[in-house]
Amino acid sequence: MCLIAGGLGKNLKEKLITMALAGKHRGPDSFGVWTDEGVFKSGDFSRLKEIPDGSVGLLQCRLAMTGSKAFTQPFVNELALVHNGEIYNHLQIRDYLEGRGVSFESDVDSEVILRLIEFLREKGLNYPEIVRRLFSMLEGDYSVAFSDGERIYLFRDPVGIRPLYFSRRGFFASEKKVLWAIGEEAIPVKPGELVVLGKGSVERRELFSIRDLRFGVKCIPQDPVQALERIFSTAVRNRIVRKTGVLFSGGLDSTLAAYVASQYSDVVLYTAGTEGSPDLEWARKASDHFGWELRERVFTLDDVREAVGRVVFAIEEPNPMNIAIGIPLYFATEVAGREGTKVLLSGQGADELFGGYAKYIDRPDLMWNDLLNISERNLARDDKITMLNGVEGRYPFLALPVVNFALKLPLEMKVSGGVRKVILRKLALRLGLPEWMAEREKKAMQYGSRSQKLLEKLAKERGLTLREFAEVLFRETFPNTF
Repeated sequence: MCLIAGGLGKNLKEKLITMALAGKHRGPDSFGVWTDEGVFKSGDFSRLKEIPDGSVGLLQCRLAMTGSKAFTQPFVNELALVHNGEIYNHLQIRDYLEGRGVSFESDVDSEVILRLIEFLREKGLNYPEIVRRLFSMLEGDYSVAFSDGERIYLFRDPVGIRPLYFSRRGFFASEKKVLWAIGEEAIPVKPGELVVLGKGSVERRELFSIRDLRFGVKCIPQDPVQALERIFSTAVRNRIVRKTGVLFSGGLDSTLAAYVASQYSDVVLYTAGTEGSPDLEWARKASDHFGWELRERVFTLDDVREAVGRVVFAIEEPNPMNIAIGIPLYFATEVAGREGTKVLLSGQGADELFGGYAKYIDRPDLMWNDLLNISERNLARDDKITMLNGVEGRYPFLALPVVNFALKLPLEMKVSGGVRKVILRKLALRLGLPEWMAEREKKAMQYGSRSQKLLEKLAKERGLTLREFAEVLFRETFPNTF
């Protein structure tokens, strides 16, 4: 995980330095810069002034996750490339390319993307054709920028798990605040989209859409619960490390993720809430049942008062619901980061794919709308908060094979007779989870942790509504943004 950023234009060096400092929290291990005048990499951020100037450049600040910690992007050959995220099938792609004569200089997953682009380019494909091919070949969570020395090409995974923004004047970054720091607007790169930044021009093309999965051929397996078990287990297995953390509320989604992960790895659960809150109580009950390690962050009104500014800094918007959701997420990932747990599994995406919200009982069509909007509405928020604490969130429910499977399921396997997440509850029972876990109806995080109530108290202290309070916090955090 990391910050990626860059752009085109005059006085590029000073802008790259400013962006690196504004986004250093995403990648404190090292930085690397490529411009059309040279390359400079260092683990010492006091040496940023030594980076080369130029008219086109790419920047990375790295939080090492996959591969050697000694290697920092950008990767440079005929092209230069930076990448934020994880490619879970990079070893298979590496074997494929090495079998065709491609050589590598590192064991980092990001290099696989560059070599694959170069390999497909040698086959005569143009860059839009190559990126379209990558969307079907890469299994992972990624945002990528590469340059041929004239233009910068941007794309991110089809679900939009890792954030990426650009400006009309030719700059890009992983977070809005990094672009705001140099006086640029921040426009989201859409999931499955290719954005081409040129000198004085911006081109946008949709190359892959999950709509294609929804309206593809529907082939339902004879035993869909067994099929989901296989697909979901693979998604979890791809995303775990030797010791894996789980963002845990004791709800069905996080319990499924934790249970499957525990079959392959040691798991540690991380939860946050006020004392007596439902999420905290259920997390304790579930962890006691399975004997899993549980790390709690019990927060108070004073804790929220002290931390809410950092949450707003992370999520970059005056959205009261996202602030309320962000508070327990911030506290839980803070504990994980302090303990050195860099990977946390999350149940994010299960509600939208399998009918988790109560509103879907009467309006099941809203599932599709919510899934299309999950990237900027939910995933960007979670990514920025976890990265503030040096932690990477991973989402097995949003693995493309799981998404593809869910979109082809008939509605009655998601919502039926007032019951939500029908197939997930059946999966839980199949795996041997007790009925009280499989049947639990969970509240949304802001209510289950009771962060919403504490935020409302803070707003009342200032004589404001919650929405007014969110606006004030945003202006206090980003006074020079607009």
